[in-house]
Amino acid sequence: MGFWTGPTRRSCSGSQQRRNRVALDVADFNRLVEEHGPALYRLAYRLIGDRHEAEDIVQETFRSAWKSRERFQQGLGERAWLVAILRRRTADYWRRSGAQKKRTGSAGLPPDLPSPEPPDQGYIDPIQRALDQLPEELRETFLLVVVGELTHQQAAEMLGVPIGTVLSRVSRARVRLREALLAAGIQEK
Repeated sequence: MGFWTGPTRRSCSGSQQRRNRVALDVADFNRLVEEHGPALYRLAYRLIGDRHEAEDIVQETFRSAWKSRERFQQGLGERAWLVAILRRRTADYWRRSGAQKKRTGSAGLPPDLPSPEPPDQGYIDPIQRALDQLPEELRETFLLVVVGELTHQQAAEMLGVPIGTVLSRVSRARVRLREALLAAGIQEK
């Protein structure tokens, strides 16, 4: 009766019906923001070292997630999906800003002023400096597992490396971070 000229539900193939439905509605998206936003922010902050840029990257991550919501598969590694998007947005940030700048965690403040750290997270500048001293592959793997809260398997799949490599990188990163923090006078609790 009307103006609909597209295929009817009966004439659509199963794959076309799946493409036509939105896999992530507003309520599900809001739940993802609530559940994963803080961890994504912590990860972005540690990858970039600047709280304002981290906020922007998380916002861009969620914008990209919303735009690609039709590809979202409910229950299949929500955090991994969002972290993969965040990694792409972080790479875009570094491309836009030219050659990878030295991450300072201080958002351009003089070194003698305290960094505006994420509130209530207990971050301190020596941690960011210690992270900056790690080789990139150790740092990224460590951040994905420890800060991004991915499983070792999810990180391995995301990085395209065997799970044993992820385990080794996280272990070596922990040892180096501990050494760097002890050298900076940060005591273990």
